[in-house]
Amino acid sequence: MRVSLLGPAPALASYLARCGLEVLPHLDPAAAAVIVMGARDLPEALEDQLLGLHVPVLMVGPMASTAVTDAAGLVPGRLTPIHEVRVRPGVDAGQVMDRSGGDVIVTDRWPLQEKVADDVEVLLTANVAFTDHAVGTWRPSTGLAALTVGSTESTLADPVWHRLVHRVLRHVLGEQDGAPVRVGVLGYGAIGHEHNAAIQLTTGLALAAVCDTDERRLEAARSLAPGLHTHADGRDLLADESVDLIIVSTPPNTHAEWALRALEAGKHVVVEKPFCLTVAEADRQIAAAKARGLTLAVYQNRRWDADYLALKHVIRSGQIGEVFHYESFIGGYGHPCNYWHSDEAVSGGAIYDWGSHYLDWVLDLFGQEVEWVSATTHKRVWHDVTNADHSRVLVHFVDGVEAEFTHSDLSAALKPKFYVLGTTGGIIGDWRHERVVGRSPIGTLLEDRLAHSDSPADLRVFTPNGDGRSHETLLSVPPPPPQPFHRQLADHVLSGEPMDVTPEGSKRNIAVMQAATISAAQGGRPVPLPT
Repeated sequence: MRVSLLGPAPALASYLARCGLEVLPHLDPAAAAVIVMGARDLPEALEDQLLGLHVPVLMVGPMASTAVTDAAGLVPGRLTPIHEVRVRPGVDAGQVMDRSGGDVIVTDRWPLQEKVADDVEVLLTANVAFTDHAVGTWRPSTGLAALTVGSTESTLADPVWHRLVHRVLRHVLGEQDGAPVRVGVLGYGAIGHEHNAAIQLTTGLALAAVCDTDERRLEAARSLAPGLHTHADGRDLLADESVDLIIVSTPPNTHAEWALRALEAGKHVVVEKPFCLTVAEADRQIAAAKARGLTLAVYQNRRWDADYLALKHVIRSGQIGEVFHYESFIGGYGHPCNYWHSDEAVSGGAIYDWGSHYLDWVLDLFGQEVEWVSATTHKRVWHDVTNADHSRVLVHFVDGVEAEFTHSDLSAALKPKFYVLGTTGGIIGDWRHERVVGRSPIGTLLEDRLAHSDSPADLRVFTPNGDGRSHETLLSVPPPPPQPFHRQLADHVLSGEPMDVTPEGSKRNIAVMQAATISAAQGGRPVPLPT
């Protein structure tokens, strides 16, 4: 679908293109819709053209022209100061705010509407002095829509706001999400309940079936979602016509096989991390999904960990300058688990087990090309499992930036979770050691010591004072967003909206881990990414 986008909004144009729209930077009367940025300063000739079009026009930002505001059915009053705006659904919102995860919060200014015509649909509101005011409207009789929040630099760069523009655009074009995506889970292991609960909390997803060879796991699934179809054979799940999408939650060495079989059966696919074990396997899955026009995604759930999001915000904000050195660590001193995670032939090895998260963070933070990867491993204590006891991976980028990841089951002394250096500051993420305290049935003390990996790190930001010392700030870590992956998954399948985690990005992670595995086998020799 072709849309015209008038006015400087490169980030929005990029987002709409990722939604599958053809975005034109000029007025095309044949376009399906026209989006106009900076609606306060329109030339009169352009206003006349817009009012003469026979396609929906979405005006973004405060409007000044009486002709345009009259056509939109609005009488704008005073502009608010720039402040934190909580955008909420209006009485006619329909699906506009579905899967928004609550209020959409931006920092902006907007006009208080003194009057809204009776035939105007109020899609979005914001509150001032305990009164709701329209900030998103649509007047079908004239084809004029208005999104009056969208004028500050921070708002125009915000992907959450970009999504809101796309949702409003879909509404004025009469596009509606289809029936909920019916999900089947292949392998109901430790993460099965997480998917089960998230699907039930996500508008547009419905858990339809679960497959596992263990009846106890099927019963666990039914305890959260009664009425499920259950299967003991994966082939039966692939043939289940009540399923549109399959989550492949089998051991990693079988991910590619089952994902390909599901795609061949015409199902959308989500693969548990790691995506697979080799770049060749990733390529086959990506090609199969593209050939069939199906969704393929990897469940990189820790991309939304609260401490990582806070760290990423500081780095992206430029607060510590240009980051050139990054370290991350996970581990402790103790026997690794006795499940398949510790079997190198099944899991891919220790580098894949936690590297599927920690190296994904590295590649999300640093988009530049990887020049080479080096890795070393040690096998010294835990000989009853096949994973390495200690592993270190160094990712060297073409611009000289380096990122190191260490995973160890031999760490009697812990390193920080994060250690980041930039040209004007640094960040340290310290492990937290938390306990859940309660009472036993007879009133005695009960203590459950959480593994430090189960708590977000305490983040400290250091900026130089100019006297050889640094100023230290303890960073606030907001809670993570609710069901972020599953909401994006539903958006993508139902509305064509982009996902933060892409198959190509997950393939890049596999390439780094495969190169690291080769390097470790060769004594740490630098290895370029396999292609």
